[in-house]
Amino acid sequence: MKELVEYIALSLVDDPSQVVVTTNREGGRQSLELHVAKDDMGRVIGKGGRVANAMRILLRVAAAREGKQASLDVVEPR
Repeated sequence: MKELVEYIALSLVDDPSQVVVTTNREGGRQSLELHVAKDDMGRVIGKGGRVANAMRILLRVAAAREGKQASLDVVEPR
């Protein structure tokens, strides 16, 4: 699932070297955090959050096929 999020994010951003996906396991649930460059935040989130929500839906479908639960958070760069 981490690879799916990385693949989508790398195809959206201008600076692929800044794309980092971290995984946290909380019980039976997997939480992924997506870190991108500050300039690429708009591309990853999209207008009204549509791109980020589409990524979350794809991630949930991929996790459900494996019998798991997953969530995605786009982390604000510092």
